[in-house]
Amino acid sequence: MNRPARIGLLLATVIGLIVAAGAVGTVGLVQVGAAMASIGWLGMASFVLWSGGVLGLLGMAWVAVAPSETADRLWLFVWARTTREAATDILPFSQLGGLVVGARTLAAFGVPQSVIYASMIADLTTEMAAQLIFTLFGVGVLLLVLTHAAVQQGLVPLALGGVGAMVALMLLFVFAQRPMLKLAGSLGARLLPGSVAAMAAVRDQLDAIYREPRRVIAAFLFNLAAWLASATGAWIALWFMGSQVPLWAVLMIEALIFTLRSVAFAIPGAIGVQEAAYVLIGPLVGLPPATALALSLLKRARDVVIAVPALLVWQIGEYRRVVS
Repeated sequence: MNRPARIGLLLATVIGLIVAAGAVGTVGLVQVGAAMASIGWLGMASFVLWSGGVLGLLGMAWVAVAPSETADRLWLFVWARTTREAATDILPFSQLGGLVVGARTLAAFGVPQSVIYASMIADLTTEMAAQLIFTLFGVGVLLLVLTHAAVQQGLVPLALGGVGAMVALMLLFVFAQRPMLKLAGSLGARLLPGSVAAMAAVRDQLDAIYREPRRVIAAFLFNLAAWLASATGAWIALWFMGSQVPLWAVLMIEALIFTLRSVAFAIPGAIGVQEAAYVLIGPLVGLPPATALALSLLKRARDVVIAVPALLVWQIGEYRRVVS
């Protein structure tokens, strides 16, 4: 990463932290702390375990579009998805770093690079398609519950803008796959020997994946189930916190939060964006700002609980491979 990119990443992180701190200060630190404590140890443990199940669904989606990989290797793709999410959630690399860590995890267990990168591209495509469906649900519900309050009216263009950005990103990703691979191969031919053959192998694997629509559909359904399950996890956390917000309302909130996080992919962990969005959207369905903000912070705590051990184990494995 060059110096301007590092400076930009640092500035985005600092601004996000300021926004998050401002949200906590506005709502009230004591109120937010009390709301977080209300989940209890059993509630937090249930929240973390449920999130582990979501990682299982994401691993199923990835292995579904991995040519030549069988069901007995599911554990490996679940583990790779875990390290990928861990790096994305708590390391200052944004989305790209997580993809690299996930790819290295699979490569360490002998999965061919062409299979890794082709399956990752197909998995990302189906994940974005599933998220788009989930986002459209969230926007539809939002439009049904909005009143004429000025703040709430301001959410309409924000939500529709998020949908537009999601559609644009998805179309760009889908239609630019092969041209970008071709360009990467052409550039690599001038710099690295064998890169053309490597890119050609990825293209061949990607073509093989798309010739099996059942695999692609399975990956889409697993990813859609993962989006729904992840949102349901937030509802479970709120239930342990004593909140009576209905499931459909939490699904709506989470769909919009996920969309905003995706649009703000350049900000590590969408710091500040997530917190501000919860405070803004939560009250629409009767979720107090303190509880909404507490949920956001509990999700970050859950990410740390899962990500830190996962990255430590991954790093130990990387070290052993270097010294062996």
